Amino acid sequence: MRRHATTIGRALALGVALGGLALADVVLVALTAAAMVLLTFGLIFFFMPTTRLIRRRTMMARRLTGRWLGVEVPPSYRPPPPPPRPQPDGWYRHERQLYKTPRWPAWNNRLNWMFTDPATWRDGLWLFLNPLVGGVLLLLPLGALGSGLAMPWYWAPQAAPLGVAVAVAGAASAPWLLRCYAWWNRLLLSPTAKSVLSGRIRQLDRVRLEVADSQAAELRRIERDLHDGAQARLVAMGMMLGAVEELVDRDPAAARTLLAKVREASSTALTELRDLVKGIHPPVLAERGLGDAVRALALDSPLKVTVTVDLKARPDSPVESAVYFSISELLTNAARHGGADRVWIDISTRGRTLRVTVTDDGSGGAVPSRGGGLHGIERRLAAFDGVLALSSPPGGPTTATIDLPYALTGLEPVRPSMPRWKLAVVGLGWGLGWLPLFPQGLVPMVLKLTGQDVRSWFLALHLPEPWQWPMIVFNIALGLTMYGLAISLPIVHARRHPAREGAGPDR
Repeated sequence: MRRHATTIGRALALGVALGGLALADVVLVALTAAAMVLLTFGLIFFFMPTTRLIRRRTMMARRLTGRWLGVEVPPSYRPPPPPPRPQPDGWYRHERQLYKTPRWPAWNNRLNWMFTDPATWRDGLWLFLNPLVGGVLLLLPLGALGSGLAMPWYWAPQAAPLGVAVAVAGAASAPWLLRCYAWWNRLLLSPTAKSVLSGRIRQLDRVRLEVADSQAAELRRIERDLHDGAQARLVAMGMMLGAVEELVDRDPAAARTLLAKVREASSTALTELRDLVKGIHPPVLAERGLGDAVRALALDSPLKVTVTVDLKARPDSPVESAVYFSISELLTNAARHGGADRVWIDISTRGRTLRVTVTDDGSGGAVPSRGGGLHGIERRLAAFDGVLALSSPPGGPTTATIDLPYALTGLEPVRPSMPRWKLAVVGLGWGLGWLPLFPQGLVPMVLKLTGQDVRSWFLALHLPEPWQWPMIVFNIALGLTMYGLAISLPIVHARRHPAREGAGPDR
């Protein structure tokens, strides 16, 4: 009971705060309407400042919805345009116009960005409707509570039960109305499927370019290693074999010495070729999988490395390769830059997500810089929607966490089914919730308000006059509760029991 009272009190306080903000939006609505009127006359200079004010208000609404109501609402704006770049002659071009400074091209680009962004107009729609939706929806429980408590004084003492029922119903509806308001904010302020898809396409284009650059750099490295290493040794071996042909009859001892050098050079070239192949795709990774490949990598490391592996299924070969070389780069950084002695590597799964945690006891202070090894890891993981989270305070320790969502495609989601009593409640809610809500609640309420003397089979209208309104309110509350339980029980069950991944085939 105490927990429910605390929840209702908090909901009423949040409703008053958010409802007051919604009513205060009337001022911003008036400014926006004035800017729209000026825009129709060609005065576009007020559009961008007004849009900035609207975006600040909607960003505050997103933050409050996430912080107070527990519903995260991410922004849905398109990325801002890049700054204009000068032409070879030093002028700046915008469409067919040339400018000496980047001020006006940048202003035109930002105006076009704000005007063509659908999120701008969805923010405006939310702002115009928020005083009505937010103010009425959030302040309605407070009004019902106040009117219910004052009903015995301004109506009649016999209306005290009805007033208590109205006050209790208003207070009890506050948490539900807050959820409805959070749903309203998420409906208009969160990204649409089209904007998410367009953002995803832009990200894929960027990742594709980065992967192409990375592959080109890798090919250049392989070509350089072949040219400076194995190829040079093979050319030297050919020249020494030519000298052996000339010395084999005239000076056999010198020929044998050159043959020994050719044998050493062939062994060195073979070692370099194996190292080069290992740098492209290690054979142990292809044959034994990620766990054994990382263990072999730990044995070759000069550090004391502890490896823990818990994989239910084997990731795809490109994912294994990306994770393997990322771990190799982290080990190299720990030994070369961090001054570490021990490293702990943990490879585990969480659903379909592959998570790798690499912790060392080094000096810390690692920062991803463009062109560095950590930035290379981020680029390598971006091709698989992976992220690198780094915690490296000065003095250590350094912890790098790699998350690759949907890396384990061999796992199928399994969600535990709801208990039978929950299924029964959901079935009763959907099957019988209409009975107290509509024919025994809303319809008698309309008849009472219109003054029609029709009783028919409406239960509340057959009761004495002081008890008719409490019964109508009770029936409406009962119907809403049944529908609320039918909707909320599956949602709560899905949140408390997220889909677990079953063991997939071990490829």
